Amino acid sequence: MTDKTTPMFPSDIEALAAACLAANGCDDSNAEAVARVIAAAERDGCHAHGLMRLPGYVASLRSGKVNGHARPVVERLAGAALRVDGDRGYAPLALEIGTKSLGEAAKETGVAVMGLVNTHHFAALWYEIELLVKQGLVAMACTSYKPAVLPAGGTQALYGTNPLAFGWPRPGGEPVVVDQASAVMARGEVMLAAREGHALPEGVGVDAQGQPTTDPDAVLKGALLAFGGYKGSSIAMMVELLAGALIGECFSFEAAQRDNDDGGPPLGGEFMLAIDPSRLGDEAGWQRHAEGLFGQISAQEGTRLPGARRYRNRAAAMRDGVAVSDEQIAKIRELTG
Repeated sequence: MTDKTTPMFPSDIEALAAACLAANGCDDSNAEAVARVIAAAERDGCHAHGLMRLPGYVASLRSGKVNGHARPVVERLAGAALRVDGDRGYAPLALEIGTKSLGEAAKETGVAVMGLVNTHHFAALWYEIELLVKQGLVAMACTSYKPAVLPAGGTQALYGTNPLAFGWPRPGGEPVVVDQASAVMARGEVMLAAREGHALPEGVGVDAQGQPTTDPDAVLKGALLAFGGYKGSSIAMMVELLAGALIGECFSFEAAQRDNDDGGPPLGGEFMLAIDPSRLGDEAGWQRHAEGLFGQISAQEGTRLPGARRYRNRAAAMRDGVAVSDEQIAKIRELTG
């Protein structure tokens, strides 16, 4: 890829992505929701979930796999249990609608859960976690994908990279948001390394013959390893159950069986949990108590709170813009037609 880049502000990236999606079958509501996620990823330095994903979005629209005119519907299954049917569309619009209802339910009951079903998820989880922590809620979310990770001791990919995210609100400050894959490395980061011609660190994955390799293209044809061996593998299994069996959606291997391999995201689900911290026993002290822990972490040299790097990138992007490769811009304009 060429090294030539053009600085773009997040609003410009959002407009570029929305125009491309609209030209390929998305209505305004869906195109704008996805574009907000893409622009946020580029803004925060999470390029593996930004413009790089746009060709996959376009491919799944052109193949007819994804409904670009989806109208998500929220259903209250019980007092604290919600389900959002994404109408076979991309997840961002369903999440924007669903997290609003989930937040309202959590503040009403103290704790609420939501299953997002019949959607195509292609982004990082911190985005929707922020939608909840900005409402003053503690939040968790997880989702599966298609097989990319070996179960501990296994030889064939079975689990998705199966990220698990957690958010803690900090009134008056940026929330603490953890978003990490169950694999040693997120698949999007491997894709980015392959695109840019970078070798991977040792211990990330294996090739199609099960042999360790640092070649990202070989890992994409083979499998990733779970972080921490059986510990990460167990977390990946937990995610499969929460985002699959519990909410009536598919496991990663089932998602692969019904996917058309057009390069876009498969149909699947997401599990979300929201907690109102003021309703769980320490109405006055939960924030002060948490800040004590954060202070102890930050006091040690070399540490940083989860999400801090994203917030630094965010501030820089809003001030100076984001460097986007000219080749990538040209490709997106070609897709836009």
